[in-house]
Formats: sequence, structure tokens, C-alpha cells
Amino acid sequence: MIKRKPIIRTDKWSLKPTGEQRLLFAETVKVYRRLCRHLVGIVFTHWAQLGGLSNQQVVPAVERLIHATSQNPNVKYPCIDKVFHKFPSYYRRAAILFAVGQVSSFVTRYQEWQSGTRKRRDAKPPALNANTGCYPVLYKGQCYKLHGLEQVEIKVFTGTDWVWTTVQISGLRERHTVNSNKLLSPSLIFNQQACHLSVPFECHPEKRQPDQNVVAVDLGINTTATVSVVTVCGTVIHREFIHPGRDIDRRDQRLKSVSVRASQTMGKGGKLQKGFCSNTYRKCRHINQQIAHLVSKRIVQIAKAFNTQAIVFENLKGWKATGGRKRSTLRQRFHGWLKAMIRQHSEMKWQEVGGKTIDVIAAYTSKLAYDGSGVVRRDSKNYALAKFSSGKRYSADLNGSHNIAARGILKLTCRKDSEGCSGKSSRHSPRSWACLCDLWTNQIVTG
Repeated sequence: MIKRKPIIRTDKWSLKPTGEQRLLFAETVKVYRRLCRHLVGIVFTHWAQLGGLSNQQVVPAVERLIHATSQNPNVKYPCIDKVFHKFPSYYRRAAILFAVGQVSSFVTRYQEWQSGTRKRRDAKPPALNANTGCYPVLYKGQCYKLHGLEQVEIKVFTGTDWVWTTVQISGLRERHTVNSNKLLSPSLIFNQQACHLSVPFECHPEKRQPDQNVVAVDLGINTTATVSVVTVCGTVIHREFIHPGRDIDRRDQRLKSVSVRASQTMGKGGKLQKGFCSNTYRKCRHINQQIAHLVSKRIVQIAKAFNTQAIVFENLKGWKATGGRKRSTLRQRFHGWLKAMIRQHSEMKWQEVGGKTIDVIAAYTSKLAYDGSGVVRRDSKNYALAKFSSGKRYSADLNGSHNIAARGILKLTCRKDSEGCSGKSSRHSPRSWACLCDLWTNQIVTG
């Protein structure tokens, strides 16, 4: 039996430290990173003995090299205890695990490089980076103590000693309210821009009893997401267009300003310096993240409201745009298409409540009419509209979402009853170009 991986999701708990506490947090992060740099070198030196050990075995093995006790007075690296005097044991163990992870990653990547697995033929070998921007992991009772949900007590470094300080929690998310979620060890994130706890949760969703319907999503460039809720008999019970136009306009205006500044900087020829408009591109990436989260959140809300079996997407992995001239507006819109990001966020949110996401073949989902009348033609004046052979005009994205739902339902039913769907030539195989009308045919035959 295949054991499922645990679902880990992370919440951000904002902190409101005083000026003195900010200095303490900065000193704590500084000394923790300093120890990590030392440990990376030690672990790499003894990797031949440490590489085959489990997490439960590797921590005491490294401690026997650096930490003197009454039973182990003579250690190989006594300078660690001298430099990091009174360093809390649980902070030290967290740093050991981080160093082991860094060395393990480097060794794996270096072995792949040696074997010839490279992105480019002239790729340089990977380097072991000990100066990483890690943050201290807090273990409950030893490094932090929760006082309700208003305050948290954290063990911090003053420069000479380790003390406890109580800081206010100014903002929470909602995963702690779910009884089945298990709170894991948080990390103290502190820098010039942020001060919060990164709190991971191990989610254990309850077993669902879904209704017989699916949510089909057509991701497009005219409309960000077109959603249809379709039952197994082919009845469309909900339609919705999700298009956060305000955020898209904000992003496009910023991207347009880049081309204007580029033409003013280099004229008709020349090259732009490295990092040109990097802040603008960073803001656009953040806006894209916001759009993906808004759209995926609404998709999952619809799936919850209709207690659906699955969310169905087109399999667009590896898809590349062929339409549009170089540097044209259409090509830019394809470049800003968030198909992968929306699908990923939707799957993560839906998986957290116990749902499943499936992919279907994308070929001819929008080109075939959902009523079985054949190939549709796009309206010459409005490409978002599809013209059926009967003369009816219909939304091309909505037509595609109906067909996506049909293929998803046939894929689900084929999993339950594979007798009639195992062959490649089967009419209702998930590999076929199924349409919504195929569900109607199935309903008549089974009825």
C-alpha cells in the first residue's frame, strides 16, 4: 500500500516587537547563522560517516564531535563550545539538521554534475554555500512558549546570554482553528522588511462524501478562468467567469512603462544594463501571485459550495504559444498567462480540504461544440465568441469548460469501471475528444 505524503501548509503569524526586541531578534539570527556556517564545514568533512545516517542518528553523531559532556569529555572540535558558550541544545540541534540538509543537497547535485546530468554542456560544478540566509527553528517548550494566541515567549540571545522575551502576536491566519491540523515547529523570520513566525501545519483533511458533479476550469487570456459545474448526467448547474481585471490592468500598466523607459534609455539600438527595471518586474511578479491566489481561492470556494468530486483542468504542461507576432500585444498576453500558477495554487488549496484535482487532454476542448454539432468558428469581430454550425453564438471559454467537464467525468467513471474504457479506440476513453453531449448519450443509454 502506497503511503501518502503528509500535507504541509505554512501560516504567517505577524509579530509586533519593541525596539529592544528587534535588536535581540537580530542578534539571535546572527549567532544562529554563524553556528550554521561552522557546522556546514564540520558535517562536510565527516560526510563519509554521516551521510548514511537517519535524522535521529545524525544529530547525536554530530553532537559527539562538537559538544562536550560528562560521558563525552574529549570532542574533536572543542572550539564550538568555547565560541558558542551556553548555546541552547535545541537551537544547536536545529542548526545541525540545517547543515546536514545543505551538505546533502550539495553532494547530490555534485554527483549529478559528475555523472553528466547538466542543463548545459559547459555548466560549472555546484558550490557548497555555507553562508545561507537561514532562520532559527523554534521547538515548543525549549525555544518558544505560546500564551494563548495573543503573545509568544521566545528564547533570544542578548550578546552574552540567552533570555526569554515576550512579544505580541499582531496577526494570524486560520489554519490553527482546524482541529485536525497539527502545529509543527515554527521559524523566526526576522530581517529589515519582516518580523513574523513561519508556522507550518500538518493537515489531516476529513474523508469527504462528494456529490456527483465536477468543477471544470478553462484558463484563458480573454477571461482568466471560466468555471462550469457539471453533473455526471451532463447538466450544467453553475457557470462563472473569474477575471480580476483591476489587478491585470495594474500589472499591464507597469509592464508597458518598462518598454517606454527602455526606448528612452537606449533609443533605437544598444543594450540595457543588468537589472533594468528590476523593481517594476518584482512588483509585477507579486501582482501575478495575487491574481493566482484570488482566482484559485474562488475556484475552491465554488468546489466547496457544490461539494464536488474533483476540479478538472486542461493538461497544458509544456504548451507554448504559436500565435501572435514577436513583441505583439497578443504575444505579451500569452506571456502573462498564469495557467501553471493558478492550477498549482488551486490544487494545493483543494488538497488541503481533501479534494482531488485531475487533468484532461486539452486538444479540441474549445474547438468542438459541446452539443456535438461539430467544429466551431470564432467570431471575426469578437474572438471570445464561438459560432456553432447552427448559427448560435456562444462563449468559446464557456464551451471549452463544458467539454473539459465531460472529459473529467469520463475519466473518473473510467477509473471506477475500466471494462469499457481500457482500449485506446474506446469512444468514451479519457484520451478521446469527448464533449458534453457524450454525457447526455451515456445518460440515455444507461437510463
